[in-house]
Amino acid sequence: MNQMEARYPKHLQEDWDKNGLIVGDPDQEVSKILLAVDPVDATVRQAIEGNYDMMITHHPLFLRGANFVSRLDYKGRIVHDLIKNDVALLNAHTNADSATRGVAWALAKACGIDGEPFDVIDEDAAGNPRGLGRIGKLANPVTLDEFADVVAAALPTGPHGIFVGTPVGEDLSMQVETVALSGGSGDSFLDRARELGADVYVTADLRHHPASEHLERGKPALISGSHWATEWLWLPHLEEDLSAAAEQAGVDLEIDISRTVTEPWVDHRSTLG
Repeated sequence: MNQMEARYPKHLQEDWDKNGLIVGDPDQEVSKILLAVDPVDATVRQAIEGNYDMMITHHPLFLRGANFVSRLDYKGRIVHDLIKNDVALLNAHTNADSATRGVAWALAKACGIDGEPFDVIDEDAAGNPRGLGRIGKLANPVTLDEFADVVAAALPTGPHGIFVGTPVGEDLSMQVETVALSGGSGDSFLDRARELGADVYVTADLRHHPASEHLERGKPALISGSHWATEWLWLPHLEEDLSAAAEQAGVDLEIDISRTVTEPWVDHRSTLG
């Protein structure tokens, strides 16, 4: 818990968010950890069947107040199963989005960008700026078509894939150099990406009307991946950082990353009518 708090301090989280230890005893000894994006039935079963002591996820189990945690509800069943099997559950959500080596940083790195936050919240001890999103320049300009291939190759395999939208008057041959990125739902940063001068904005969960109206007004072009895929890229870096901290402390710790796809979709088909 101390290692997670040091890397993803709670003052970085959004006001509406929930982060920290959801289920478990802070004094519990941990020797085996499973990392995942979502605390859902499939990943919880993976943690239990794999005899993990702790599960660390990006998303919280509860964002709003809960009056009941009985087994009549799926979230109640998760709590019961975790407690019965002595598996702790901890999460880092928007505090990890803003962190130095967090979700936005990982997405930017995978897409070839060494960027800065959209708006800086503060700096870490080493002087690195922290905040939501990342914006930076590619080493060399490329076409949107070429950059979309880079994004598709960087994201983990899943049924959603990516969707690419071009501003009115442009097509896939448009040149892109300045890239804005935000893992997870990115509607709220459409205007900020334009203000920052992005040629293309990479995010997820873009809805029809906000995306359509944005593109009618011009750049940036849009690349929308899945919520899960754009955030999963953080997990290997989290594993690397926690493993290094454990080794430095002389602690024997096994850390694994769940590759279970927790998108709600199981298939994608092109419409033919």
